[in-house]
Amino acid sequence: MGHARTFLIAWLGARQAGGKVVLRIEDLDAARARAEAIDSAVADLRWLGLDWDEGPFLQSRRTDLYEDALGRLREADLVYPCTCTRADILRAASAPHAEDEGPAYPGTCAGRSAADADSLGDRPFAWRFRVSPRREPVVWDDLFLGRVAKDPARLGGDFVVGRRGAGASYQLAVVVDDALMGVTQVIRGDDLVPSTPRQILLYEALGYSHPRFGHVPLAIGPDGRRLAKRDGSIKLATLRERGLDPRNLIGILARSCGWTDRPEPSRPADWISRYDGARIPTTPWMVPAELIQYGLTTEARRAQRRPEEEWER
Repeated sequence: MGHARTFLIAWLGARQAGGKVVLRIEDLDAARARAEAIDSAVADLRWLGLDWDEGPFLQSRRTDLYEDALGRLREADLVYPCTCTRADILRAASAPHAEDEGPAYPGTCAGRSAADADSLGDRPFAWRFRVSPRREPVVWDDLFLGRVAKDPARLGGDFVVGRRGAGASYQLAVVVDDALMGVTQVIRGDDLVPSTPRQILLYEALGYSHPRFGHVPLAIGPDGRRLAKRDGSIKLATLRERGLDPRNLIGILARSCGWTDRPEPSRPADWISRYDGARIPTTPWMVPAELIQYGLTTEARRAQRRPEEEWER
């Protein structure tokens, strides 16, 4: 649900500005990005009436590009091989917790150079990007949050950009894709705010200009908790299969962004001229209980007969 709202915001912003929408599938984690899940996500967007100008691009088919970028970082000695396990980091007495990122990396392997990887034999290791020499804050002007400054000391320290035998990490892959695809604006959930400073450091290290970032609050349930797999009843695929008119959902999403007081049944294109990023709340969006109940019990025909009354709160 939250992904649909974020995509709608990104789509409207691009359409209003006369830009292009790029659909990218971040499927490097094969265990989570199953083919059927990807197909379902694409079908959900089409069901909502959201289109794109380029893609879908699968990161799993672009790994050579990420390896090239990782090679450039190695040549510049901006990364080093780290043999620490997560348990090692947790045990380190000098490892405080980083801001929203779990235990900070204590720098155990930071004395190594990129060339030291050759002496590790068959030992598994991760490539960590050197954050430690930087002292000034990483600053960006967020489209929704305003000016944001993050202290590198609170980012978790040197971070993983790749693993031996497993390829590049999410952090490096998205930076390479943004640069090579000419992406100028990235809209995503505010759970990724901690990733943004790391990615800005990578853009700079690779000689790229970084796009403008906009982070929107996540969707939460009536209990105040972030929606997760436990809320499978409100997956878009579930609502789609039960016959919900997508225009009703677009109206609900538009109201959640502050563009209307009533959930008007509508299509995405109806909101292009009315899109206003400044009106999007900076607090989490609580998904209406009625929508969750619809996913659990309500017959689709009832919602389609009473599109406004069914969703009025």
